[in-house]
Amino acid sequence: MKKLFLIRHAKSSWEDLRLDDFDRPLNKRGEKDAPFMAELLKEKNIIPDLIISSPSLRTKLTAEIIAEKIGFIDKISFDKTIYEAPLSSLKKVVHNIDNSFNTIFFIGHNPGLCDLANSLCDLEIENIPTCAIVEIDFDTNSWKDISKDNSTLISFESPKKYK
Repeated sequence: MKKLFLIRHAKSSWEDLRLDDFDRPLNKRGEKDAPFMAELLKEKNIIPDLIISSPSLRTKLTAEIIAEKIGFIDKISFDKTIYEAPLSSLKKVVHNIDNSFNTIFFIGHNPGLCDLANSLCDLEIENIPTCAIVEIDFDTNSWKDISKDNSTLISFESPKKYK
C-alpha cells in the first residue's frame, strides 16, 4: 500500500507587491492554519516517510511548520519542478518516488495539485483550499503504478471546515 497526502500551501501574503510570487511568505491566517492542520495529522499519528515540497517560500514555510509539529525529523525534499507545475510534471515527480517510501506528504500549489488530486481519485473539485489535505490510499507497492483505478480517497480536510 502507498499513501499520498496532497497538501496545498497555507495562505500567503500579498502585502508586499514588490515580492516575486516565489518569495511570498505566509500571512497571519496561513501562520495559524499550518500548525492547526499539522495538529490534525498528529492526532491521527501520521508521520510520513518523506516530505516533498515546492521550494517557494510560502510552501517551504508550510512544510517546515507541519514537519516540526508532527515530529518529522528527516530532511524535507524541496523540488523546484513542483512550483507552478502542470499535472504531467507533478505525476512524474510522484511516479519517480523511491518505492521504499510508503507514506508521502506532497506539498504544492493549485491548479496543478488540484488536477493531480482529481486525476488520482474520485474527488472532482475545482480548487483545493489553502492548507487543505487530501489523503489517498493506493492498492499497489509501486509509485509508478498509482492511478485512479487503485486509489481510495480517505479524507479531504481543510481549515475552513473547522471554523
